Amino acid sequence: MLRTMGDETRDPPEILLVEDNPHDIQLTMHAFEEHNLANRMRVARDGAEALDYIFGTDGRDEGTGAAHPRLILLDLKLPLVDGLEVLRRIKGDERTRSIPVVVLTSSAEERDIVESYQLGVNSYIVKPVDFERFAEAVKTLGMYWLLLNHPPARAGSDSG
Repeated sequence: MLRTMGDETRDPPEILLVEDNPHDIQLTMHAFEEHNLANRMRVARDGAEALDYIFGTDGRDEGTGAAHPRLILLDLKLPLVDGLEVLRRIKGDERTRSIPVVVLTSSAEERDIVESYQLGVNSYIVKPVDFERFAEAVKTLGMYWLLLNHPPARAGSDSG
């Protein structure tokens, strides 16, 4: 089940958090709320749910069907469809390729890091175990990707 913070009826979410661990979901949402970085966050608890949401196959009736957040925070160890396959699909589709994807995972395995970068991940962060360090990492992520980074205009969104 997708969980939403804020009013998504007017605007798509700023952040799509793809995470199956309830504790990590709460920590991430708390860190963003604490620093007022994202009023609109959507949570997908497995890879299939994330892909359905991103590509508009989840039954929403919002015109285009697809929802393109400003940032995707992606765990790798997910049920149904793993994070590497989610990343492969996002970066392999021209409609979603430019969405920044940050892997936020407990896996420090070199093969996961290498494959993530080969697939086009924008950043790979191993989750700190300590809450304060985790909250600081999430705050830094949000500040950079939501406030400082300037992505290209989405296809079809410019007026001329």
